[in-house]
Amino acid sequence: MEYRKLGHADIDVSVICLGTMTWGEQNSEAEAHQQLDIAMDSGINFIDTAEMYPVPPNAETYGLTEQYIGTWLNKRGDRDKIVLASKVVSRSDGLSYIRDGNTCLDRKNIETAVDASLKRLQTDYIDLYQLHWPDRNTNYFGKLGFEQTPDENPISIEVTLKAMDDLIKSGKVRHFGLSNETPWGAMSFINLAEQKPLPLAVSIQNPYSLLNRTYEIGMAEISHRENIGLLAYSPLGFGALSGKYLSNARPENARLTKYEYFTRYSSGNAIRAIEAYVDIAKRHGLDPAQMALAYVNNKPFLTSTIIGATNAEQLKTNIASADITLSEEVLQQIEAVHEAIPNPSP
Repeated sequence: MEYRKLGHADIDVSVICLGTMTWGEQNSEAEAHQQLDIAMDSGINFIDTAEMYPVPPNAETYGLTEQYIGTWLNKRGDRDKIVLASKVVSRSDGLSYIRDGNTCLDRKNIETAVDASLKRLQTDYIDLYQLHWPDRNTNYFGKLGFEQTPDENPISIEVTLKAMDDLIKSGKVRHFGLSNETPWGAMSFINLAEQKPLPLAVSIQNPYSLLNRTYEIGMAEISHRENIGLLAYSPLGFGALSGKYLSNARPENARLTKYEYFTRYSSGNAIRAIEAYVDIAKRHGLDPAQMALAYVNNKPFLTSTIIGATNAEQLKTNIASADITLSEEVLQQIEAVHEAIPNPSP
């Protein structure tokens, strides 16, 4: 397993990060513990979760994912060997059961959220605490174009940063990161942190895959020049890049079978791109999912690729992508598909 620095922090994280958002919805507590054991035994030291998980979010399952990690940490006793990341929810119309629906990135919400996460996780500190999405209205979660909202009243970045600063000084949080962020937002956080001074973000967790390379437009240069690497989520497009949904297949209990509202992976252009990428993999004797993950793993602006799985065999296959280096021929063929069908699933 390869390890990379987490931005400017003196922390080494595995190039594969274990994602957890299915635990409590598609996976039981026992299955979550099994996945954690497999990951640790494979050299993964980085775990990503969120207060909102599992996904799809609802009041009945809220917080279960962190609870499952907490019971595993309590049983295993290897807290010092784990780099644990979590996230605080931001402003939302659909999460009325979280803090009475008054979620935003002010001091009260952030402090309340982190204390609840620490309790569920059964730990005294979180290594990386991330803002799950911006407090302001902007283009994230599959929305490409920015639309102005005249009446918005977001919490200021300075208020959020000062709350993070106090959490870091208290020892509850070691470092903080951004998520679903834009170039303007990332540079605003960086510039303000340098001016005050306040904590610098060490990572940006955004989507990145063969189906969505929009991070390369603006964000990749920020990662390179500001030493704030990408934590890539949805690197398989909810499993679509494995090819298992092609020809209208709907495997039992698979994510896109159960939750059909993720339509960005089933559009005509997305399907054509997936077919082309799967064909490249098969012609070169590669597993399609491993090829897709290996592509992400080896990008120079990447810190870690967040993988998720609903069973042990999927997980082992995905972890093995860390040992794969794609040939120039494969990379050229991938690039040709991207040029013909760019970013079909943003």
